[in-house]
Amino acid sequence: MTLGTNSTNGTDLAVAIKVLIVDDQPLVRRGLSLILSPDPAFQVLGEAEDGKQAVAAALQLRPDVVVMDIRMPVLDGVGATQELTRVLPDCRVLALSTFDMDEYVVAALRAGAHGFLPKDVSPEELSTAIRTVHAGEAAVAPRLLTRLISTYVRAPAPAAAPPSAVGGNAELTPREVEVWRLMATGLDNTAIALAMDISQSTVKNHITSIFGKLDVRDRAQAVIAAYETGLVTARAGQ
Repeated sequence: MTLGTNSTNGTDLAVAIKVLIVDDQPLVRRGLSLILSPDPAFQVLGEAEDGKQAVAAALQLRPDVVVMDIRMPVLDGVGATQELTRVLPDCRVLALSTFDMDEYVVAALRAGAHGFLPKDVSPEELSTAIRTVHAGEAAVAPRLLTRLISTYVRAPAPAAAPPSAVGGNAELTPREVEVWRLMATGLDNTAIALAMDISQSTVKNHITSIFGKLDVRDRAQAVIAAYETGLVTARAGQ
């Protein structure tokens, strides 16, 4: 585990996003640090080489965002994310992986990650994603979320009975279930509004209510919840 701070060129450290970098490859850790450190918007607090070190370092340093590799020895990124979500719920995890297979995306988001990026993203995309997850929003690479939707889910027959409740949360209304189903099949707010003949502001209100009742943070987690609860179904053989 390596601790350190970057120069912020006179910027108040209190307003910089505090970042912990976690990867089992020293070259990757150093590269990520060199990308972020010159930017006064970020303060790199330190580095860790496995999930166990990541949790210990996060408890000590209290980063705003942990940039977390998924495949690591001792404790992998999914396990570390689960632990960080439990012990430091205000800390955001941005998962990175060379392997952008769908199961890793699902596992990371289910564990509590606020985002998932492949390691071949540009420095600008990485910086933007860190800012996004720090703000509490989801940052999933578009190609991954699109493939997650197209590979893992499809709309069921209209007669299929939707789940009336999820995980003991308050029941969704029929209209909320339909918004959730359309959202899970990849439609944006505009398309949902057109499909249901309602306003976009009404769609936004329904989505806010759905997130609260499902206890999910964002659209990515809502998609996962949709196929896990049977609202949409996994494609056979994929």
